[in-house]
Amino acid sequence: MKICVNNTCTDYDSYRAACVKSLFNVDRGNTFELETELPIENQEWKVGLVVGPSGSGKTSIGKALEGKGFTFHQSDSWPGDSPIIDAIAPDGDWQAVTGALSSVGLGDVPSWLRPYGVLSMGEKFRADLARIISEQPDHIIIDEFTSVVDRQVAKAGAHAFSKAWKRTNGKAVLLSCHYDIVEWVQPDWILDTATGKLSWGCLQRPEIELEIRQTGWEWWPYFEEHHYLKLPHMIAATCYVGFIDGLPVAHIAVSTRSRHEARACRLVVMPEWQGVGVGLKFLNAVCDMWRKGENRYARPMPVLFHTSHPGLASALRRKPEWCQVSANLYGANKIRSRRSIEKSAKRKGARCVKTGYGGHFRAVQGFRYMGDV
Repeated sequence: MKICVNNTCTDYDSYRAACVKSLFNVDRGNTFELETELPIENQEWKVGLVVGPSGSGKTSIGKALEGKGFTFHQSDSWPGDSPIIDAIAPDGDWQAVTGALSSVGLGDVPSWLRPYGVLSMGEKFRADLARIISEQPDHIIIDEFTSVVDRQVAKAGAHAFSKAWKRTNGKAVLLSCHYDIVEWVQPDWILDTATGKLSWGCLQRPEIELEIRQTGWEWWPYFEEHHYLKLPHMIAATCYVGFIDGLPVAHIAVSTRSRHEARACRLVVMPEWQGVGVGLKFLNAVCDMWRKGENRYARPMPVLFHTSHPGLASALRRKPEWCQVSANLYGANKIRSRRSIEKSAKRKGARCVKTGYGGHFRAVQGFRYMGDV
């Protein structure tokens, strides 16, 4: 495919325009021409990346591809009065939508309940990607890819989108002026508009080194706002925090369920690191330590983990290290829980809090970590 770009506008002759032409010895600035070869028609590929400095012709290349069946993604087409969970693929499977949101790293459940217009720039970026994945257009162009977000969010979001998109049947062309995402996107082909060079082949994503530290609850306030449940601390729990380059990125707490089994809760991955696989690797590593007896009891214990997050539950079902052991649609009996709390408080002579846990409509799925089997 040969792409020829010839953009023109009015050749202005105002006083200031004439001064600039004279001062910088420029005859005219009303034309832009670009000619490049992009032989992608008869090749098998999913993700292409056009990268280069601003003004080097990336958007013009995208417009040239419009005539070849591609369409530009429009980020201004979101409804203003619907949460994104309703706005994305409204006629589709809502669980597929939550899976798409999780797959691109927007796993913060409260943000699913907000309209697109009130989201942060990073959340909007990921919501756009989730919508594209859910709608699965055959040929899509995404301009200014990652241009408006923090660079760590950009890298994680780029990798998450590419990984999820490659499971679809469509073709996506990403236009970006940032070279730092190239290895994270892992595109099938790259066109650098600065050099005109076209390269084929998937690059290797940079390695992520995760340091795991055993802690108390002192780090929990840093993660709490990103957890979808607001509950008291687990009793007698050991907390673990994952660090990347000295920054806290993941949290989990583990406590005993019986003398021979443990349970893990409060798994949180910071939004800027969601979608790159940090959460599952962190969870597996901590559960593996307990399974091998690397805990304060010096006793090997299998670990149970419960979640109502559909994306996480789906991911665990795909992993051979995990075995699903339960699936409850409703919470526990709240009245029975309250009576138990009252009885325990009376026995200890403590003040009784008139409350109970359960009675909610929340599908909770349970998994047991099996390790390498």
